[in-house]
Amino acid sequence: MSADIIDFFVLTGFLGSGKTSLLRDLLLGAAAADTAVIVNEVGEIGLDGVILRESGDDVPMAMLSNGCVCCQIGSDLAFTIDRLIMAPRPAGAGPLRRIILETSGLSMPGPVLRQLATLAEHRMRVAVIGTYDLTRGAAVAAFEEAAAQWAASHRIVATKADLLGSEGLAKAPDAIASMNPVAEVVVTADRALAVKIAFAPLMAALPLREPAPMLTSAHPRLALCLARPGGGLAYSDLAAWLDNLAGALGERLLRIKGLVGVHEAPRPLLIESVGTVFSPPRQLSAENPPQPFIVVIARDVARVEIEQVAPAGLFTYTWRQPETALDAPTIKAEWVS
Repeated sequence: MSADIIDFFVLTGFLGSGKTSLLRDLLLGAAAADTAVIVNEVGEIGLDGVILRESGDDVPMAMLSNGCVCCQIGSDLAFTIDRLIMAPRPAGAGPLRRIILETSGLSMPGPVLRQLATLAEHRMRVAVIGTYDLTRGAAVAAFEEAAAQWAASHRIVATKADLLGSEGLAKAPDAIASMNPVAEVVVTADRALAVKIAFAPLMAALPLREPAPMLTSAHPRLALCLARPGGGLAYSDLAAWLDNLAGALGERLLRIKGLVGVHEAPRPLLIESVGTVFSPPRQLSAENPPQPFIVVIARDVARVEIEQVAPAGLFTYTWRQPETALDAPTIKAEWVS
């Protein structure tokens, strides 16, 4: 059992994007000693519960065997995680420091995170790590699952960098930002460095990277909304707006991240959600924070659905939508007022 804060990583990415290779490289190193792994086993083995076994260098493995993790009955995943955390550590081993859940290539992170709600008693920092296949990123972007995985990610790791030249690597950050401008992006030809950064504790740094106007949209159904408050807000108004936004969009809401000043706090609050699962707001401690903003990433939305969310008048909005956006067929893939 670990009394320390545990980093819980949801490792997501489309089919064949290099998730397992990234995880395997981590487990070949010293990090395996304090890491637990939960692997989604999609197959026809009809097991009713969860099988715990030891694998490799004493890395605890939990196999979920009834299909996609995000489609499991919630108690299965929560029970597995609870077992891993509460299990005694091997003699001489240090505390458990991270748990990695590798999802299937068609899983969406939002439903997975909702299953963690019953584990609030455990001290876990939860982050979604997405993989971006540099050799076929643009083609994969057409799939709804891939777009949802990238949009939900806190950190996106470019994979198969060895198959690209320096010019291709240089273009990767902008390509990734066209799907999620608020994720931490890891693009490097140094494989060991990429693995190390991929599973490092997530920092609270909040760079806002607005996509350059010339970038094309990576997904015809994805919209990015940049909401800027006119000034400090009452916390009750901000909370009501976020709640009403989540209620209005439901499963179409993929990601929220932002920094907003409220009258009740001396420093701006970091606001973040994956789908409709929100992290507790916390004050940003960094000096010289960026200007207040909230980025909303959603699919199949019309502008009015967000702009009419009550309380009205809290934000001004700019959008980045593809030409096929629901209510803006002539808008190019750029920020527009």
